[in-house]
Amino acid sequence: MIGTCLNEQLQAISIFLSASSGHKFMAEFLEVGGVLTLLEVIGLKQAKELDKSEALKNLHFIANAGRKYKELICESYGIRAIAECLAKSKSEETQDACRNLLLMLAQGNPKFEVQVYKGLIALLPCSSPKAQQMAAQSLRVVQPIVKNANPSIVEPLLNLLKTLHLEVQFEAIELIKELMDYEVSGTLLSGLVGLLRPAKEDIIQKPDLLDDADVPKMNAPLPVFVQQAAAAKTIGILARDSNELAEKLIQLRVVHNLTYAMGNMDYADSQRQASISLEYLCRTFPIVDDHVRDAMGDNLYDLFMSNPETLYLNMNHVQADVLVSNKLNIPKLVDRVD
Repeated sequence: MIGTCLNEQLQAISIFLSASSGHKFMAEFLEVGGVLTLLEVIGLKQAKELDKSEALKNLHFIANAGRKYKELICESYGIRAIAECLAKSKSEETQDACRNLLLMLAQGNPKFEVQVYKGLIALLPCSSPKAQQMAAQSLRVVQPIVKNANPSIVEPLLNLLKTLHLEVQFEAIELIKELMDYEVSGTLLSGLVGLLRPAKEDIIQKPDLLDDADVPKMNAPLPVFVQQAAAAKTIGILARDSNELAEKLIQLRVVHNLTYAMGNMDYADSQRQASISLEYLCRTFPIVDDHVRDAMGDNLYDLFMSNPETLYLNMNHVQADVLVSNKLNIPKLVDRVD
């Protein structure tokens, strides 16, 4: 399997597996352990990306032959092997082949569709941004097939919002939007609201003993602040999508937490995204507007409503402290109005 001409052998086999009259050959290939051999090739550390890609192509031909062939791949621990290959591969072509094969195994394969779904959830925390993007993308296709959302999807999906890769963040937000129709929506909403107030221990940066005090530092943003900004952005998107979701978010004290995030002088994007989302809630719900005006005071409120996108540029530390220490609590009042 790591000898000479592996790629040529795999290409030769693919001619027979893809042939319209190749069922007899496919049966013989499977009888001698062909599926296990192909799965082993894609898992070999020393195998070349080209060889893995060719092996995946052969697995694709086998899966394409029908449901019992898909089941055979899954029974041979294929889902795990393909998911691991997707997570570890350095080639986009190989990753793409893995993603397409997993999607194929999820469709028209009721016995193993949930296993494929769980395999894709397991890919969300992996270290490859491309694999994370593909996993989130694929989950949007597989979720309607499996019908019920698994609660284990919530934590890794919210953690994706820490990413600095905008294409991964986009897919995560799109998946969150689609999960609003499933039973995990409540957990996701309360999770998003919670991310607006990061835990103190996550914010404190440990001093680096090797730092030179005289050299100006270029700090990367803290992952919790990136996540805070992405949560504020997602909340705005969800609120615009549905008034019902906006009302649920208000019940979860989102106004209090958005106002808190607006005072984060350490990360401008958190302030900007929180301002934009809160402005929408103020313009949509008069009760929110009244409470926010009272909490901010007229000067800061006017500054905020005139241009929420640039508020962070014009805000001083005293005003930021007012926002961070706000005591806004609207849920009970919303109940009373309803």
